[in-house]
Amino acid sequence: MKSTEAIIETNKKQKEFYNNIRQNFLTRIWAKFRNGILNQVRKNIGVQDQAYLLHKEWFGDLSDKKVLDLGCYAGNYWSIYLAQHARQYIGIDLSDVAIAKLAERLKPYPTASALAVDFLSDEFAEKDFDLIYAYGVLHHFESTPILIDRLNEKLADNGQVISYDPMETSIPIKIIRTIYRPFQTDADWEWPFSKKTLYQYREAFHIIEKHGLLGLSKWIVFVNMLPLSAEKKTRIGKNWHQKDWNNSATSDKALFRCMHLTMLMQKK
Repeated sequence: MKSTEAIIETNKKQKEFYNNIRQNFLTRIWAKFRNGILNQVRKNIGVQDQAYLLHKEWFGDLSDKKVLDLGCYAGNYWSIYLAQHARQYIGIDLSDVAIAKLAERLKPYPTASALAVDFLSDEFAEKDFDLIYAYGVLHHFESTPILIDRLNEKLADNGQVISYDPMETSIPIKIIRTIYRPFQTDADWEWPFSKKTLYQYREAFHIIEKHGLLGLSKWIVFVNMLPLSAEKKTRIGKNWHQKDWNNSATSDKALFRCMHLTMLMQKK
């Protein structure tokens, strides 16, 4: 297992990558699939909207909460909403280029700030957060135990973490990622959740609620190639998505078929 110091050194490379994004051919192909075809599928069948709306529900009343928006880049879907409604909002990211853009967007909100800092570094001294929002972030840390310790250190008593991350527990996705990984530009900081990862979070936190996404519904990519009406394809996709969403909340077997996982966790 890497030390905190070693991960911080890796994060310096990650900062440079996100400040000057340069992807090789295969990484660009994967990004095009993920951000193009797969994102369109997510939108069509309601995956993306349902996750975002659930996160807003999980936020609850923010008026008395100190919120950390972890790894928020130049601002994610809910960054400005959090800044508007939280008692105090801090958005952090490795990329100083991205944080400069977020800082501009936060100027109307006197209790909001943006910092270019490594979450694991001693430079980040803020703590006692009631909520840490980590959208697409936790899987960027190679050592889950080190990250968990840091999250617990930064959370207030009964503080909560809302996460959304990719998983590689589905056999087809595991095979694809294993083949792709040697050619992946950002492989040093891309660690999709394994079964072990979930078990580590389950041991460390109270998992209040969780949902898997793109389990059965990931196969709608191939259904879309069939000579069916757009309405029927969408209906099939939405039905499969709801099965994934509902079944993964209580069944690890259903969850581990999924490509993505969102969780509401509370400090023990």
